[in-house]
Amino acid sequence: MSLLSQRQQLIVAALLALLMVMTRGHHFADINVLHSASWAVFMLAGFYLASKLWFPVFLGMAVVLDLMSVYIGGASNFCVSPAYGFLLPAYGSLWLAGRWFQSKYQFNWTALFTLALTLVSVTAIAGLFSGGGFYWFSGRYIDPTMAEYMTRFVQSYPGNLSKLSFYIAIAAVIHISFRFANLSQRSNQLR
Repeated sequence: MSLLSQRQQLIVAALLALLMVMTRGHHFADINVLHSASWAVFMLAGFYLASKLWFPVFLGMAVVLDLMSVYIGGASNFCVSPAYGFLLPAYGSLWLAGRWFQSKYQFNWTALFTLALTLVSVTAIAGLFSGGGFYWFSGRYIDPTMAEYMTRFVQSYPGNLSKLSFYIAIAAVIHISFRFANLSQRSNQLR
C-alpha cells in the first residue's frame, strides 16, 4: 500500500530520477560536489512507489548512466568489472528496506528511531554487497584477505551511512513538511 496517489507517485519517481541523473557520475560538472544519491533513490523509491516495476526502471537508469559516464563522458571505468552485478543485491536491499520501513511507518516520533535503525542496517547490507562484491570479485585486488576487506568495510561504512542519511534526512524533512501542510489544510476545511 502506498502513502501517495498514483499522480503523486509519478511526481516522486520523476524527482528521484532527476536526483539520480544529477548526482550519479559526471553528468553535471557543477554539481559533482554532491555525493551520489543512488542508494537513497532506491530506498526512497521502495518507500514511496507502490509498483515493483519501478525497481528495474531505476536499476536500468543507473546502468545507462554509468555506461554513458564511461563511454561518452570519459569517466574512469575502474568500477565497471565482473563485480558490477553485485549492485543488483545492493540496490535490492535498499529497495526492500524502503518497502519494509513503509510497512512499519506511522507518522509519529518512533518512526524516526525505526528509520535510524533501518539506515544503520541497510547501509551495512548494501555496503557488504557493493563494496564486498567489488573487493572480492572485481579482479582489482591481488590476493584479497578478510582482514583487509574488514578494514576497508569499517573505513567506508561511516561515509556510506552519512551519504545515505544526508539524502534521507532531506526527504524526511520534505515528507514531514508536506504532512503538516496536509494536516493544516484538513483542519482549516473542518472549521
